[in-house]
Amino acid sequence: MLTRLERVGLVDDEAFARQYAEHRFGSRKEGSRAVVNGLRAAGIAPSLAVAVVEEAPEDEEERAMALALARAPRLRGLPPPKAFSRLSSLLMRRGYGPEVARASARKALALEDPDGSV
Repeated sequence: MLTRLERVGLVDDEAFARQYAEHRFGSRKEGSRAVVNGLRAAGIAPSLAVAVVEEAPEDEEERAMALALARAPRLRGLPPPKAFSRLSSLLMRRGYGPEVARASARKALALEDPDGSV
């Protein structure tokens, strides 16, 4: 039955993976790790999940910066260290690596200290 559905195009893991990644990268601005993990949780083969994520139109830093810039205004009333902590934590929860998350949070909040201590 499954083979028949695949043959007529009703079951297509690659198409599903591409749509899933497009949605997660586009509307949720998730990082590559989060998208790969989500695809794997949905039953997509690890090699296909990685291949689809590597074809993303934007790079990781651009997506992280877009999310950071969208969320930074909500944190303006907080002390800079707390705002930095919250924003970088959000980015890491969304699947961005610590370096990318911290750099994007620092830029979005217009913090100057390059050593990571805000």
